Amino acid sequence: MPKIINTILSIIVLLFVSSAIAEVEREMNMNKQINKAPIMFATFAESEEQVEHVFILAESIRQFGGAVKDAPIYPYIGDYSDVDIEKAEERLRDLNVTVQSSSAPKEALWFYYAGKVYASAVAEKEAEKQASVLVWMDDDTIFLDEPSELLLPTDISFGYRPVMHNRSGTLYGTEPGPFWSRIYELLNVDYNKLFPMTTPADNQKIYAYFNAGLLVVRPEAGVLRAWVKDFEKLYKDSVLAGMCQENVEHRIFLHQTALVGAAMNKLKQNEMTELSDKYNYPLFFEQMFGAVHEFGSIEGITTLRYDIYFRNPDPDWAEKLKGSSEKVEWLKKYLNR
Repeated sequence: MPKIINTILSIIVLLFVSSAIAEVEREMNMNKQINKAPIMFATFAESEEQVEHVFILAESIRQFGGAVKDAPIYPYIGDYSDVDIEKAEERLRDLNVTVQSSSAPKEALWFYYAGKVYASAVAEKEAEKQASVLVWMDDDTIFLDEPSELLLPTDISFGYRPVMHNRSGTLYGTEPGPFWSRIYELLNVDYNKLFPMTTPADNQKIYAYFNAGLLVVRPEAGVLRAWVKDFEKLYKDSVLAGMCQENVEHRIFLHQTALVGAAMNKLKQNEMTELSDKYNYPLFFEQMFGAVHEFGSIEGITTLRYDIYFRNPDPDWAEKLKGSSEKVEWLKKYLNR
């Protein structure tokens, strides 16, 4: 009998200790979450022009970010580029921006925007320690209002916008061509299970194809780190490499196609949300690349993208731009350079 009593007491003690440990772990995790910033912004640069864009991006967050205007900002600079990181740090110091470096395999750099993919994974790993939400965006982004949609609901791990227009996607309900068929095969994606989205510039209904210029993630979900792995599967494939040799658009957008696998294989659709068209607004897109309607108003816009437009803008672009005079003047100040 004493042995049975001792055994029972041991089990009770073990259960008590296990429960106490679990409670401590829960409290530690809660404290970690409490100590995290609600949001962290990160971007990528591999040229002096892009560093200047990062400066404007950071200025816009500090000016118009509202409740998140003081959030951490991390630009990652490719260590293979000619950018002077010390000068970049000096340029951005007053905006409390933390400049970091990132690397990418030499063989990947033949593909456009490869450096951005690798930098995003580094940013996601850093954000996991620092923030509940990471906003990974292109350097040509400008904030014009408090980005409340970027503070994802607790049950959402991925916020996205569709690609701007259908230059390489597959129309919903049609069979994918050789390029996308190979991508789906390599990434183990069943395109019949992909949900549709509509491109903002040409109103094309296509299979899920996420814009790599604005991605909002919960870092622990690991979508951006999966992006690197899936991109590597694609660019190392000889069949796709041959297609990219023959068609420059495939080479330009291969990095972006890899997001389909990363997101769809990591998450369920109900863990994703499409951001409203107030985000990633493609300013003057119709003038650069063509569109079915104009993108010349910033009224109600939260974030915009300007791509290469200000390399050779219309002299009277500001007069044509519709929206708040205060914000138009701000854009003139920073983009008329």
